[in-house]
Amino acid sequence: MADSQTRYGEPALIRPRLGQGAFRVLVTDIYDRRCSVTRERTLPALEAAHIRPYSEGGAHEARNGLLLRRDIHSLLDSGYVTVTPSHHFEVSSRIKEEFENGRDYYALHGRSIGVPTLIDHRPDPRVLSWHNEHCFRG
Repeated sequence: MADSQTRYGEPALIRPRLGQGAFRVLVTDIYDRRCSVTRERTLPALEAAHIRPYSEGGAHEARNGLLLRRDIHSLLDSGYVTVTPSHHFEVSSRIKEEFENGRDYYALHGRSIGVPTLIDHRPDPRVLSWHNEHCFRG
């Protein structure tokens, strides 16, 4: 059996994003613990996603968040999917071109997403437009 020194690298410092935990709780609650796209409610599979990434100046605010299934969150961050300002889910043709796959995602294309009941918590159309213009690789 290997000892812990041969199984792990050197300790490293990280810079936590302040407010990330509160953002996750807020987004999880306002979406009623359901993926805004698929309506999945298995909490360990759901993540609070920033529409405009925190690293790009996005805020830890309800109007910059979506609750997404982990795979869809990854695709959003990679620009393969987006949500339009009218709250419709769109899937890039690049998934099929680059991966020769995506059937499950294309089945969701054009679907209206679930949004929070309170208008003040719904995704900001300006932030959604920003994602469409700067991240989505249609």
